[in-house]
Amino acid sequence: MTKRLRVVVVARSVYPLHGFGGLERHVYDLVRAVADAGSTVTLITRRPGKNAPDGAAIHPDITLRTVPYRTFPLAGRRGTTVLDRSTAYPLFGERAGHLAWQMVHAGHVDIVHGLGASVLGYARRRSSSRAPLVLNPQGLEEFGATDPRRARLKRAAYLPLRRAVITCARAADTVIATDRVLEPAVRTHLKVPPERIRVIPNALDLRWIDGLINRNDGDRVRGAAGIGGEEIVLLSVGRLEENKGFHLLAATLGALREHSARLGEGRWRWVVIGDGPFRGGLQRAIAHAGIERNTLLPGRVDNRDLHAWYEGATLFVHPSLYEGSSLVTLEAMAHGRAVVATTAGGIPDKVRNGVNGWLVPPGDPSALAAAISGALGSIDKLAAMGKQGRAIVEREFSWTAAGALTMQLYRDLLG
Repeated sequence: MTKRLRVVVVARSVYPLHGFGGLERHVYDLVRAVADAGSTVTLITRRPGKNAPDGAAIHPDITLRTVPYRTFPLAGRRGTTVLDRSTAYPLFGERAGHLAWQMVHAGHVDIVHGLGASVLGYARRRSSSRAPLVLNPQGLEEFGATDPRRARLKRAAYLPLRRAVITCARAADTVIATDRVLEPAVRTHLKVPPERIRVIPNALDLRWIDGLINRNDGDRVRGAAGIGGEEIVLLSVGRLEENKGFHLLAATLGALREHSARLGEGRWRWVVIGDGPFRGGLQRAIAHAGIERNTLLPGRVDNRDLHAWYEGATLFVHPSLYEGSSLVTLEAMAHGRAVVATTAGGIPDKVRNGVNGWLVPPGDPSALAAAISGALGSIDKLAAMGKQGRAIVEREFSWTAAGALTMQLYRDLLG
């Protein structure tokens, strides 16, 4: 009988214990895919809040281990500020990584799979451990800056976190690049040679998505918002932070309203799903652009309503100035929606210009306006482009594909 592979996954947060961001969703899908492949999985993460569910809400066959995540005064919400990420996060990585090392030292683990700086304590003790280390550094935000005026300050603030991630990368047997276009960034920032890099994309559980809603849910959320069946719906999804570029999209839509026949008629809405610290700034940008009547800010919504909005959208617009892998872009594609997006991060791996959407440079309002105008001018082609997007997800970005690549990586490392 084949021995079951014993995997410990270490991450700062996971859905549904700690919210619903890109990292949280990725860890959730990763541990489920590895467990479903027949492995024994232990997840090490930070302690959840008082009313959070337990590990069984993630997968009935995983074991949950938690360690403290202590936020410093003035550091803000856990994991959401530069100060927090450069203080509390590396200390969490020391504790969580040390726990992983203890499990390996006791003979309970074959593979350690870490996200970001969460395995710092294991990396520091790597020389005394035989279990291979797989590191997924995710979007490498700590190595970039979206605003040139603040680049120097942001790089200085992120220095402790960058050092922690580099320490983890140097100790790793394999570093995962979540997109082909991010592989050069992994080589440059983490000083990892090409032979230690493996491209395994962030992915979606299409079975879960397809079973979440029905055909009428798009009409349901549109109707509840007072949106008519003939109205154009431009949808954006993401945490409300300045680097998502939503304020630039607001200005772009304000300008298009004056010059675009389709948007100038007034029968359109821009729906922005998500919440975050930049909500006030976005509201001011919307007011300045004069598009309050056309804009809806529902905040965070549950999974069913989120995916219903994808179904109810005419076009998905993602104006991000800085991006990691962009799961929300994949989700829109999974629902057969054409996409207008920037070339930030791993988006070009997903959106192919003229095939399933349009790509523009980050921070270029003129290019963004031209792409949106062109998309709405070719509205009869959007459905066919959406089908191409769905096919790309099925072929390259489903957890069926990514799970198989992950398990093959584990087998390769273990010989």
